[in-house]
Amino acid sequence: MVDGRWFWGVVLVCGGGVMAEDGKWVYPETKRGEQKDDYHGVMVADPYRWLEDDNAEETKAWVETQNRLTFAYLQGIPQRAAIRQRLEKLWDYEKYGLPYREGSRYFISKNDGLQNQSVLYTMDAIGQPLRELLDPNRLSADGTVAVSTYAVSRDARWLAYGLSSAGSDWTEFKVRDIATGEDRTDHLRWVKFSGASWAADHSGFYYSRYAAPAAGEEFQQANYFQKLYFHRLGDAQDQDQLIYERPDQKEWGFGGQVTEDGRYLIIQVWRGTDPKNALFYKDLQQDGPVVELLKDFDAEYDFIDNDGPVFWIRTDLSAPRGRLLSIDTRQPARDQWQELIPQTEDTLAGVSVVGDRFFANYMRHAHSVVKRHRLDGTLESEVKLPGLGSVGGFGGKRKDGETYYAYSSFTFPTTIYRYDIEKDQSSVLYSPQVDFKPDDFETTQVFYTSRDGTRVPMFLTYKKGLQLNGQNPTYLYGYGGFNISLRPAFSVSNLVWMELGGVFAQPNLRGGGEYGEDWHKAGNLANKQNVFDDFLAAAQWLIDQKYTSTPKLAIGGGSNGGLLVGACMTQRPDLFAAALPAVGVMDMLRFHKFTIGWAWVPEYGSADDATQFPILHRYSPLHNLKPGTSYPATLVTTGDHDDRVVPAHSFKFAAALQSSHSGPSPVLIRIETRAGHGAGKPTSKVLDELADKWSFLVKNLHMSPP
Repeated sequence: MVDGRWFWGVVLVCGGGVMAEDGKWVYPETKRGEQKDDYHGVMVADPYRWLEDDNAEETKAWVETQNRLTFAYLQGIPQRAAIRQRLEKLWDYEKYGLPYREGSRYFISKNDGLQNQSVLYTMDAIGQPLRELLDPNRLSADGTVAVSTYAVSRDARWLAYGLSSAGSDWTEFKVRDIATGEDRTDHLRWVKFSGASWAADHSGFYYSRYAAPAAGEEFQQANYFQKLYFHRLGDAQDQDQLIYERPDQKEWGFGGQVTEDGRYLIIQVWRGTDPKNALFYKDLQQDGPVVELLKDFDAEYDFIDNDGPVFWIRTDLSAPRGRLLSIDTRQPARDQWQELIPQTEDTLAGVSVVGDRFFANYMRHAHSVVKRHRLDGTLESEVKLPGLGSVGGFGGKRKDGETYYAYSSFTFPTTIYRYDIEKDQSSVLYSPQVDFKPDDFETTQVFYTSRDGTRVPMFLTYKKGLQLNGQNPTYLYGYGGFNISLRPAFSVSNLVWMELGGVFAQPNLRGGGEYGEDWHKAGNLANKQNVFDDFLAAAQWLIDQKYTSTPKLAIGGGSNGGLLVGACMTQRPDLFAAALPAVGVMDMLRFHKFTIGWAWVPEYGSADDATQFPILHRYSPLHNLKPGTSYPATLVTTGDHDDRVVPAHSFKFAAALQSSHSGPSPVLIRIETRAGHGAGKPTSKVLDELADKWSFLVKNLHMSPP
């Protein structure tokens, strides 16, 4: 009996789940509705539409019933306790963020090890004692209130910070007196997808927000018409000065940034997730009008810094792998632009200005390379890095003599370095102590051929001494979208997987940004199937090369990566033994109707378009589940407060999967309460979810971990 209902036939309790005597699972019954929609003459059934209303009592009852089944199964896996214990032990080390200087003070985030949220500290100088400034762990009993953003005024007197609750993208801004640690009365609401940027005179800051959503629709209502405001300290929010809005462009969003010299407000204008953007500015010294400097949305334009009226811009205009331009705002015609750093074979991921130099962060086959240039663009040198990994940082002020960066790789925990610009030398500032031996593991990069002949790179990490006998449990993880690049990075979770005897495989699929905008375009819109083909080819390569075999192969990914897993397990259910789709976009016909989903139309297309509908319908995971099919063992994961990819995607997919599945493997959904898309999730919830995922794979890949 499950949820008070008897199921027909003889049932056996198996690991906490319910299994019929013929070896097939019996799932809680999910009501099927009669909803059908007409898409350009094609009728498409949507029987689980009612699950979109996550506030409805019947949806809450469904969640409770599904969780009861799932957690009973997971808690019945004998290895789970040991996996959870090992995760916690490895996770328990000090983690530092990058130091950041404003005025005469330094600021840094730090987590003692198992704190649910990192704490923000301040100090007089590097190496001096830390003084606690903001500890979000004190703001909620369960650790689900997180600091999503913060900004320090230029005199280091005020801290503007944003708090998100239960994983929501909605943010509330407050202001803290840095000297006393006390909060002012300033309180801003309905902020989303925005940072804060202080005025040069410290009187207030710029931020962006939406109108308040309808009551009860906070986590579902579509977000349109973002506006850019200036908040003056001490004022009520309804007194904030409206700086810029576009009532004629409901999808435009605005990011306001004050230049280091305090003269200009730079306005980055975005349209959904399309990397092409516009760039406007306002002369603050003259209180001038907003000038539409780059308004055609014909390329990506990233403001780097300025030398008076001359702006330095990183762009992919006529350079899909990126270059750096100089634009004189007094002579803004395109034929007057100057190229400072031309496009190279490597992909220019970012540029910063510090110590009167450009630091250019490149990707070379998905790992980091950093080059330093003079301000006229002349190449000085390549910064020596610890190895084949990923780098972030190299920020600071124009005249600073030092900067800081973070380096990590698959077996190298994130380490903070101080870089002396004059001496071109790095020194370790904070080195984590993690309870494992890096020399026990190795990382290789391989290249394989996708279905259409495209050469795709993939990182493989595993314990040394691996035998290519086809019997190694392998976790194939991917993303492939939104111009986002997957680089080498340290993960306690992946380390535990490898300690269990697993191989971790991370391909750099098309749709990402590893090889610039051309690589991205090759995997979006009508080309989206290329991403799935790349992933399927990676799986086949791992099998062909005897790293693993179908009974030992699992796939995983989150968000757009959840879509990837859903599409691949429906296209090739015979290729994998297990699947872990997390917070995935599973309903490709209705994703644009919720919260910020409309912003993904430049990446996916829209079912409202008659030419794009058949493409989306062809691979939409929800719509390609076939009754009577044996699917891989599947653990769908989502959060009940996810207001980016609303949980309805996972709810509907799990219900349809349970209805269609005919095989003996479990297909379950794990719904985290008071959690969202992932950002700000407390450590305790992260560890619980990871323990459940690895335990699920240990059981369903028939592993015998040490």
